[in-house]
Amino acid sequence: MALNIRLLTDPDFEEAMQRHAPLRVFKNDHMIGNGGIIVRYDAETVVVQSGVGDLAYHSRRDCEFFELRKR
Repeated sequence: MALNIRLLTDPDFEEAMQRHAPLRVFKNDHMIGNGGIIVRYDAETVVVQSGVGDLAYHSRRDCEFFELRKR
């Protein structure tokens, strides 16, 4: 079973990006992304890649991000 670690701060996003940790992305209590990794982020946007050429741009204000870690 995996742990869901919520990403809130820039250091949280930086650590997840460096570890290539898989993410779950939620918007309005619905999962809109699963298993992608952070490619890039800034104060407003997080870019998640889930496949070759498959990039998704998510608003940090509108979405919730969770890193998946194995126990």
